[in-house]
Amino acid sequence: MTPFDIAAILLGTVTLFAVLNHHFLRLPLAIGLVIIALVSSFAVIALDRITPLTIDDTIRSMLVALDFEQIVMTWMLPFLLFAGALRVDVTELANRKWTILTMATIGVAISTLVIGLGFAHLAGVPLMVALVFGAIATPTDPVAVLSILQTSGAPKSLESKIVGESLFNDGVAVVVFLGLTAATFGTTTHSAEAGIASTAVLFLQEVLGGVLLGLLGGYAGYRLVKTIDDFFIEFLLTLALVFALGAGAHALHVSGPLAVVVAGLFMGNHGARYGMSEETWRYVDKSWFVIDELLNVVLFTLIGLEIFAIDLEPATVAIALLAIPLSLAGRFAAVALPITILSLGRDFTRGSVPALTWGGLKGGVSVALALSLPESEYKPLLLAAVYAVVIFSIIVQGLTLGPLVRRVMRPKGPPLSEEP
Repeated sequence: MTPFDIAAILLGTVTLFAVLNHHFLRLPLAIGLVIIALVSSFAVIALDRITPLTIDDTIRSMLVALDFEQIVMTWMLPFLLFAGALRVDVTELANRKWTILTMATIGVAISTLVIGLGFAHLAGVPLMVALVFGAIATPTDPVAVLSILQTSGAPKSLESKIVGESLFNDGVAVVVFLGLTAATFGTTTHSAEAGIASTAVLFLQEVLGGVLLGLLGGYAGYRLVKTIDDFFIEFLLTLALVFALGAGAHALHVSGPLAVVVAGLFMGNHGARYGMSEETWRYVDKSWFVIDELLNVVLFTLIGLEIFAIDLEPATVAIALLAIPLSLAGRFAAVALPITILSLGRDFTRGSVPALTWGGLKGGVSVALALSLPESEYKPLLLAAVYAVVIFSIIVQGLTLGPLVRRVMRPKGPPLSEEP
C-alpha cells in the first residue's frame, strides 16, 4: 500500500466519520470523531475474533506505516500549536502570567511526581519507569483543549488560563519526558538522581532556547510581513516560519513546541496589529483556521483508531483503568498547590480548582509520546495506561466540562474578584 493509498483511505475515513457525527451524534467534532473511530475499531476487532477476515491486521499494519509519533510530533503538532497561539490574546495571558507560568512549570513537576509515585505502587514497575509515565500523562494537550473549550461555554477568564497553560506545559512536559526517557532507557548506569539532574539541564537548554528561538522567529516574521501587503505571500511567510522553526529547533536541540507557540503569539498579536492590514489578517487567520480544523479531524480520528496498537490483556486493562483516577489526582495536585500558594496574594474566581482540574484534557501528544518509547517489557503497559487516560479525558471530561464549569463557577453570594 503506497503512502497515497493510505492518505486516501485515511481522509475518506475521517470525512465519513465527520458526516456521521454531523447527522447522528451531533457532538463536538473532536469528541464525536474519537467515539466513532473507537466504536468502529472495537467492531472490527470483534468481527475478526469470529471471522477469518484479519481486517485488524491490515489496519494495524497501515497505522504502523503511518508512524503516529512521527506524524503528530514532527508534522502536526508545530502547525496545531502555531494555529492555536495565533488566536490567543497576549494581554489575557499577561494578566494571568503567574498562574500560567506556575502551573506550566511547578505544576508539571508536581503532576509527574504524584502520578509517577502512584503508578510505581499501582503497577509494580521501577520508579524511573513510573516517572516516565507521569511525564507522559501530565501534559494538557492544547489541541484537545482548544477544540473542546470552544463548545463548553467556559468563562473567558477560565479559558485563558487553561489554553495558556496547555500551550506552555505541553512543551515543558515533552522536555521532562525526553530527559527521563534518556535516563531510564538510555543506559543501565543512570541513577534516579543522575536522571533528574540531566533532566534539569535539558530543561534549561530546551525551554530557554525554545523561547528565545520563538521570539527571534516571530520578530523576523513580523519584519517581513510588514514590508508586504499581499495576503497570500504573508500566509506563505507564516507557513514557512513554522517549518523553519521546527527545523531550527531540531538542529539547535531546543524545544520546537515552545518555539512555535512563542512565535505564534508574537505573530497573532504584534504581527497582526502592526504588520498586516485588517483584510490580510482576516485571510491569514481563515487560512490557519482551515489548517487547524483539517489536522484536528485527522488527529482525533487517529486517536480512536490507535486502539489497534494497545494490549487488551485483562491485567493490563485493569491497571490502565486505575491509571485514570491517578492521572486526575496528579492534575488536581498540579492545580491546587500552585493556586493555594498564589491565592495568598490575590483572589481566584470561585470554582477555579475543580474547573482547571477537569479541564486539563489529554490528547494526541500523550499518545505520541507513549508510542515513541523504546521497545521494552514496560511499553505495552505504559501505552495502554496512557490510552485509557486520553480516551477518558476526551470523551468523559470533554462532554462534562461545560456542565461542570457552569455548576462550580455559578456565583453563590458576593463574587470573588478575578485574579490579575
